[in-house]
Amino acid sequence: MTPAEINAKWKVLQEQIAKDFDTDLPDMKVMLFLIGVQELGKGPAKFSKRQKEELMHIANCRLFSELGFYELEGLDQDGWPHWKLIKPIPAYTLLEQEMIMRSLIITYFDSI
Repeated sequence: MTPAEINAKWKVLQEQIAKDFDTDLPDMKVMLFLIGVQELGKGPAKFSKRQKEELMHIANCRLFSELGFYELEGLDQDGWPHWKLIKPIPAYTLLEQEMIMRSLIITYFDSI
């Protein structure tokens, strides 16, 4: 996808999530949180600040696993997924990071 296509699809996804959750347009952090909750598979719940950070980490690992950077190791005793870094993530520019993350998030939501 070109950056213009990614940005257009991102806007559509933001609007759909905002409509589904009856809220403002979600930013990247909100999208990562939602993916983390989905990957945890326990449904909506109250999460501590630390757990929210862990959920966003789970989302990052899940997304970057699509590019071969992470591999799921398994679940811990509480059912939380743990990922293993397979290869280092390149030092992308901020714009590249943004476009890659948006593209991965769009693909993720398209697949569920």
